[in-house]
Amino acid sequence: MTSYLPERFRKSPLVLTLGVAMIVVALVALPFVLSMAGTAWVRLTNFAILFVLLSLGLNIVVGFAGLLDLGYIAFFAVGAYVYALLASPHFGIHLPFWIILPIGAMVACLFGIMLGAPTLKLRGDYLAIVTLGFGEIIRIFMNNLSEPINLTNGPKGIATIDSIKLFTLDFGRTTRIGDFALNGQIKYYFFLLAVLVIVIIINLRLQNSRIGRAWEAIREDELAARSMGINTTNLKLLAFAMGASFGGIAGGVFASIQGFISPESFTLTESVMILAMVVLGGMGNVWGVVLGALLLSFVPEILRYTVEPAQHAIFGRQIIEADVLRMLLFGLAMVIMMLYRPAGLLPSAVRKRELARSTS
Repeated sequence: MTSYLPERFRKSPLVLTLGVAMIVVALVALPFVLSMAGTAWVRLTNFAILFVLLSLGLNIVVGFAGLLDLGYIAFFAVGAYVYALLASPHFGIHLPFWIILPIGAMVACLFGIMLGAPTLKLRGDYLAIVTLGFGEIIRIFMNNLSEPINLTNGPKGIATIDSIKLFTLDFGRTTRIGDFALNGQIKYYFFLLAVLVIVIIINLRLQNSRIGRAWEAIREDELAARSMGINTTNLKLLAFAMGASFGGIAGGVFASIQGFISPESFTLTESVMILAMVVLGGMGNVWGVVLGALLLSFVPEILRYTVEPAQHAIFGRQIIEADVLRMLLFGLAMVIMMLYRPAGLLPSAVRKRELARSTS
């Protein structure tokens, strides 16, 4: 892991150890500090981590392999519905989460291969249109698979989904340890944090592996990669499959946190938002994607709490709906960002060189 750190940290083990210790302490203390302001902030942090997981999965497809995917939310939906069907009264099945999450990942992986197989020769705008259609098809299927067999309960969605249970810990209930109360959102936070660490390690290992370098070659010039003996067909399918599996895991955890899912949770807007997180953070850079996902998860919510009071304070009345103004400011910030930092906040070294060549 030290090979992914800046040179000054690798040369100073003491600084590295202190830095890691401070980060660990901060992450452990974070949910307890946030809970002082209300459980809603801990819940928001959990959803931010879910978006980080989704962004890291999409980064494999878009950032590493260079395949533009606008229907990524479909795999999130597949994972969520697999969890809901196997852990709810809908079919009367209540399997433990450690069985359902791998099943959800495998089913989402299968859907990723189903999307990748017919689109192997497509790139750019054509691939984006096909993946966009795929995402909408999955949402429409979920919305209509209530007849003749009620598989998804249609637009009504599936309710009373089981929460995660780990040994004696029920993540849906508050656990009391003496005078100390550990609510469900805090337990989900630590579970999500553990999953996120594993996914980041997998991404970092992939990025610096032979597979990662082959994906990079395909992204730069597929014809040249094929002429060098790289099996572009299999590697493209692998990118779709691996990215989809991360989306499936995130979808399963989302269903358990919410306790209810419906097709309206998996719209095109969510796909665009996840892609924006990858682009804003820096395509191909794992830490940049993490930063982009966290910013785009928290900033809109912070604006939600600040825009409306600011309007009343300045104008004495609301001159524009808070949500509209919030999205207007959000869109303006994205435009400015893309004008002055087109490679993202933390671009990968390869991406920097690409932009330097294109502007020279």
